[in-house]
Amino acid sequence: MTSDPRPRLLRIGLPSKGRLAEVSAQLLSEAGLNFRRPERSLFARCRDMPVEVTFLRTDDIPVLCAEGAIDLGVTGADLVAESGASLVHRLDLGIGSCRLALCVAEGSDVADPRQLAGRRIATSFPRITRDWLAARGVTAHFVELSGSVEIMIQLEVADAIVDLVETGSTLAANRLRVLDEIGRYETVLVQNHHVCDAATADRIVRRLQGIVIARSYSLLEYNIPRARLAEAESITPGFKSPTVSALEDPSWCAVRAMVRRGEAHGIMERLEAIGASAIIETEIANCRL
Repeated sequence: MTSDPRPRLLRIGLPSKGRLAEVSAQLLSEAGLNFRRPERSLFARCRDMPVEVTFLRTDDIPVLCAEGAIDLGVTGADLVAESGASLVHRLDLGIGSCRLALCVAEGSDVADPRQLAGRRIATSFPRITRDWLAARGVTAHFVELSGSVEIMIQLEVADAIVDLVETGSTLAANRLRVLDEIGRYETVLVQNHHVCDAATADRIVRRLQGIVIARSYSLLEYNIPRARLAEAESITPGFKSPTVSALEDPSWCAVRAMVRRGEAHGIMERLEAIGASAIIETEIANCRL
């Protein structure tokens, strides 16, 4: 039997299950990497690019990427840090934001992480936690778990836990409080050091970057008296500079500028206060900056 002489396609690893699987697949679709996953299949071929998608456990993606099984991978930055894998960070994807926190019982007398020296800490992130505590001169006993970390203090298995915190409702339900924050993480795109098709990988990164930036910005358009244009430009400086067009009335002009989506309401109010009118916010689907 002879080996297949054809070079393999660039391979991207995506989470196989859960909310992250849905949003990462949607992100790729918006970037023009369209595929259909056959039922129960672990592989799918992109229609318009020489790319193969494989569906993996999220926490396996950093290791498999580092080992060369995949060229690019979508996973949590927390899982990359915990794995210790040597990878190239290509892009923050702007989704799945969370924080990793050191927590104790609400009634605990522990007020400083240094008081946990020699005590038991339950976590799914022993590497990150050990390094963080070591930087503060603390050595502890770790209870390494893959789930249900939040109940370990009640079960008297641990004196503290380190876990991902989003809204804080789980902590409240288990009568826990945050003692300190270890780090903040989000979903990232990573690449191995020996990617099989660097040009295609760069194209994918550029496309995804355009979608990520577009999701963070809106296009704001408005009319402003020319006498107030300088003030308006200070409010909406745009990415490099705003686009200014003359109106039929020479005392007025039209302005177009990109603004951060989360700041759009406040910016519109400030523009209105200096005399702007016909202020319109438009969603940006894609961009190149």
